[in-house]
Amino acid sequence: MTKFVFVTGGVVSSLGKGIAAASLAAILESRGLTVTLIKLDPYINVDPGTMSPMQHGEVFVTDDGAETDLDLGHYERFITTRMKKANNFTTGQIYKSVLEKERRGDYLGKTVQVIPHITNEIQEFVRRGAGVGTPEAVDVAIVEIGGTVGDIESLPFMEAARQMSLKQGPASTAFVHLTYVPFIAAAGELKTKPTQHTVQKLREIGIQPDALLCRADRAIPTDEREKISLFTNVPESGVISVWDADTIYKVPRMLHEQHLDDLICAKLQLQTKPADLSRWDNLVNEVENPKQTVTIAMCGKYTELSDSYKSLNEALRHAGIHNHARVNIEYVDSETLTPETASTLEQYDAILVPGGFGKRGVEGKIIAAQYAREHGIPYLGICLGMQVATIEYARHKAGLTDANSTEFEPNTPHPVIALIDEWLDADGTVQKRDANSDLGGTMRLGAQSSDVMPGTLAHQIYGPVVTERHRHRYEANERYLDKLREAGLVISAITQREKLTEMVELPQSVHPWYVGVQFHPEFKSTPWDGHPLFKSYVKAALDHQAQHANESKKA
Repeated sequence: MTKFVFVTGGVVSSLGKGIAAASLAAILESRGLTVTLIKLDPYINVDPGTMSPMQHGEVFVTDDGAETDLDLGHYERFITTRMKKANNFTTGQIYKSVLEKERRGDYLGKTVQVIPHITNEIQEFVRRGAGVGTPEAVDVAIVEIGGTVGDIESLPFMEAARQMSLKQGPASTAFVHLTYVPFIAAAGELKTKPTQHTVQKLREIGIQPDALLCRADRAIPTDEREKISLFTNVPESGVISVWDADTIYKVPRMLHEQHLDDLICAKLQLQTKPADLSRWDNLVNEVENPKQTVTIAMCGKYTELSDSYKSLNEALRHAGIHNHARVNIEYVDSETLTPETASTLEQYDAILVPGGFGKRGVEGKIIAAQYAREHGIPYLGICLGMQVATIEYARHKAGLTDANSTEFEPNTPHPVIALIDEWLDADGTVQKRDANSDLGGTMRLGAQSSDVMPGTLAHQIYGPVVTERHRHRYEANERYLDKLREAGLVISAITQREKLTEMVELPQSVHPWYVGVQFHPEFKSTPWDGHPLFKSYVKAALDHQAQHANESKKA
């Protein structure tokens, strides 16, 4: 029988509920349990697919083509279970499902209400995400409820969790509440009052937390923990101090040493082997003891918010770990790049242009791709980054001076990047779209496979087949591929049915490492295995750094 752990948040957002939930899942998995994580998002959007990265951070994509919250990326990086569409749902999806049932007459004429219909639907979605009643059912499902206690949007989720606890029984559910204990510099002390109030609010809803994860910029002393315990009715052993760490990979050990997993296993009456966190200790040791440092310029337009590129940042760091190097990422606003300022990129060991949408900053990204190509700097273009590399090559090497994407210039005379009207989705179904289609859910989404050309850098990295996750609307125009090939661009991976370009590169005789990919490889990187494309890229950056240092010595 699947047990459930509900993780809630209080006081303020951005405390790290996703990391805390993933860390608890990792510890439980190390004890031999099968674990999954589910994220409940209280916003009314059906999914985050149409939301600005500046407001919501990146959109994580699963193998089965779901556009989800970025916390699912943390989940996949911390545990072995792969996330699916069922692992993330929103208020919008819940109401959409209930309204469809109402229109079909499923409720037999009853008045449809928040209780019981909305809360019942939430519980059904949670059970589905945990695989209840199927061979995929897990031992423990950790359910993270977005937002903070007291938000009107998350109240139905909180109520559904309370009802599940009542129905399942006390040994089948546990509640973990993440809260904030601020340090007031003027008073010189930590303040517990916000935590007292948020737990009071949680108890008003009918939920008594079994454990409190108290976030602070420092370890919380025993006196404050005793005080929190007294005012929240949580045993002192359940008041866990979670202080700022220099790497998120220290959090599982931090929670385990304060016996959070023992508390949860006791509450859920789970008999398990002891936790083995040796792999986490080894990982932290690698993170803290790099042998080299490499600096990569990430040229994008969402540089003000690093969460916009969360999975990408982590993938680069993972590749650094596997190259025994620390990867420093410096964000370069592509709107500041002009032919006159492009030389500022010379100082970097590698250049990366990430995915994105819209015209703003595109010409700067094209300049970044050109500078990397002309100066032998390792270049990785992801999604839009591949498209701007293709546009740049078409303009400056293939004689197509006005080449562009129809996303940016609908009437361009040379649409080397264009909207395709038909493609295969991740589940094999044919999808269609045009310029007037809805923005949400109309992209090529999820994992798809393509053949890789022998003798290419792509083949060295991936072997004969590449399978990666996609999230894009525009594609390289098949009509221009021969022209680009004649000019020297290598189309190293292409889909079998639609003949869509998946990877482009320059021959290594021309450039040491220059690759563009239409997919998002960052979504499949983990700290344990890294990712072959990023590992190769970071190694190329280290080689470029060494070559540049040797040339400087000779000079």
